[in-house]
Amino acid sequence: MKRHGLITRLWHWLNAAALIVLFMSGLNISNAHRYLYWGDYGYDPADAWASVMRFPGWTTLPFGRYDLAAARDWHSLAAWIFALALLVMWVASIANKHFWRDLRTSLNDWSPRSIAGEIKSHLARKFEGHGQIYNGLQRITYGIVLGVFLPMMIFTGLAISPGFEPAAPWLVDLLGGRQSARSLHFIFAWALFAFFVVHIVMVILSGPAKQVWNMITGGSREAEIDG
Repeated sequence: MKRHGLITRLWHWLNAAALIVLFMSGLNISNAHRYLYWGDYGYDPADAWASVMRFPGWTTLPFGRYDLAAARDWHSLAAWIFALALLVMWVASIANKHFWRDLRTSLNDWSPRSIAGEIKSHLARKFEGHGQIYNGLQRITYGIVLGVFLPMMIFTGLAISPGFEPAAPWLVDLLGGRQSARSLHFIFAWALFAFFVVHIVMVILSGPAKQVWNMITGGSREAEIDG
């Protein structure tokens, strides 16, 4: 049996590409107005709760220049790919039992003692899953990313889309207003960036060639569990 199913692998690489485009085009969009607000309205920097830096051209899409219209086009295109891919991944994970078998957490996973033990094991570069392909800390992290961070990027993104509020004003209200949704969109984007950095570090520490090869070919579930 494969460690990573075909749908999981396709989603992983497609999602990675979409997130890179979304993040870089989002930085270009952020440069248009670098202030964040709570509530429904926010135009005066004096009312902002945060002022963010102006991101340099080498971090944005389009590269090297400020172009709000082109950045929005890239952002909208990648957002559709990102949202549809996430929906397919969730449906497939539930249908093929990947979620129930590999990602579902137990109450024990959330106990402070278990989390502290997993952190200690990670610091010692021990990443065993104790009979599963993911250990407890990985299941918690993937659950938060897949079940909270990624869906919230979609919901907050919809809430700040100019034409979406008339169709679903309840979503904007639920998020505390368009400016609150914009602030949350920014916060979750950087939370995903932090996860991306930690994820890359973990891949490097656990053998990058093997991890990348497994995510391309699927790897062997039995070999991974047996160690």
